[in-house]
Amino acid sequence: MTAAFPGQGPPAPARPPADRPAGKLTDERCSVRALDRGDSPVATAAPAQRWVLIEQPGPWGRDALTQSRIDPPAADRLARRARTENVRLLLVRRPGARAGETGRRWAYVDGRPGRQGAWWSVRGSDEEIADAPWDGSAGERRDDPIYLVCAHGGHDACCALRGRPVARGLLAAGADAWECSHLGGDRFAANVVVLPVGVYYGRVPGDGTELLAAHEKDQVALPFLRGRAGLPPAVQAAQHHAAAELGLLGIDDLAARRATRLTPAGQAVERWEVVLAGVDGDVAVVLECRPSEDAFRLTCSATHDAHARTWEVLSTVVTAAGRTVTSTERRRL
Repeated sequence: MTAAFPGQGPPAPARPPADRPAGKLTDERCSVRALDRGDSPVATAAPAQRWVLIEQPGPWGRDALTQSRIDPPAADRLARRARTENVRLLLVRRPGARAGETGRRWAYVDGRPGRQGAWWSVRGSDEEIADAPWDGSAGERRDDPIYLVCAHGGHDACCALRGRPVARGLLAAGADAWECSHLGGDRFAANVVVLPVGVYYGRVPGDGTELLAAHEKDQVALPFLRGRAGLPPAVQAAQHHAAAELGLLGIDDLAARRATRLTPAGQAVERWEVVLAGVDGDVAVVLECRPSEDAFRLTCSATHDAHARTWEVLSTVVTAAGRTVTSTERRRL
């Protein structure tokens, strides 16, 4: 008989196996195939700008919230509330933590401009999280960056095989690093999101220290950048291109002024004009988004082929004092 954690009630009748991936990074893994195809991770950050993090060392099933040691009625309430309030729920654990090694911590994190912050609490029961305010009015505020590394092997083996070494490396380097449940973009593992700024990364190599070094300077690590949470994909793509073109790597450089769709909604090929606030003047980027020519399996567990979205910059114009300073043309992202 398995004992329940204090305040959690009896365990779920059917508990998933631990998400320890079997095998290696063979040619059949989605992250290996994506790298061979040259899939671009640009403009793939998730839309949510608010998160609730729940410390739960595991095991995690494919649906981490409902297939874990979280109390089932609380898990259902949390899932419903998160959908209603557009909050991303993630389970987190320290790299190497065992199932019983938990401080029962949880955090509300807000990445919206002017509201950024992370507030940590200790729960007596999982129901407390569902009843607590998700607005920063409860918990202890902490301002250090939080590094979440997807290591959800129950969802996709690539995430655990590539993510766990990065999480261990970041923690060893002194970062507030956690393994987390599914972030999205499995084929770009190792995937990392830095909170509360909400900057997403993919294909983070080695021990993650290159990413850490960039954020210690309040900069993005451009070679691995997927985009910033909450921004439309067209804005993410424009920011990525402009940062590379102009060398503006500050996390809050190149804020979006406006994004205008130049083609009717619903067309397979979209064209956008995005205007960003540069250091010397506005940066206007015209981009085109289209489905990939070939369809393929986007994740290790996918059951059918799908088309990815690809981005191409058609033109970039930088203006200052009413005159054109820089103008560039086509570039594939």
